[in-house]
Amino acid sequence: MSTLFAFLHHLAAFALVAAIAIELVLLGQKFTLENARKLQIVDRVLGISAGLLLVAGLLRVFLFEKGAAYYFSNGAFHAKLTLFFLAAFLSIYPTLRFIAWGKSLKQGQLPDVSERQWKTMRRIVHIELAAIVGILLAAAMMAKGIGQFS
Repeated sequence: MSTLFAFLHHLAAFALVAAIAIELVLLGQKFTLENARKLQIVDRVLGISAGLLLVAGLLRVFLFEKGAAYYFSNGAFHAKLTLFFLAAFLSIYPTLRFIAWGKSLKQGQLPDVSERQWKTMRRIVHIELAAIVGILLAAAMMAKGIGQFS
């Protein structure tokens, strides 16, 4: 069972990274109806991946790996969780924007998005990618036992 949840955790992580990368590419292209619809779909995949990643990760912490005491006494784990929740919090803004486009897109109209909103969404996606780099560093540190408080 431990192997299954490790696999699910990694699968969700790779899907999340792919979704963020696709969002960044789409936000760098011309704003069209097709790209707006793609952004909505990719953002859903991102949200589902993040949820699965969190659930699988917490199940691994509490049930399948070294135990909660090990993880919660590790500074790298705290950094990993903090960066994950920072990225999740920041992703709320683009998600709300994409959801708000629903009515316009159903009517076949391009949503009204200001240059400022567009730049803010791109900046957020860049920060999310930077957070993932930090998460990867923290994961490598944890694997080597770096960051243990005790």
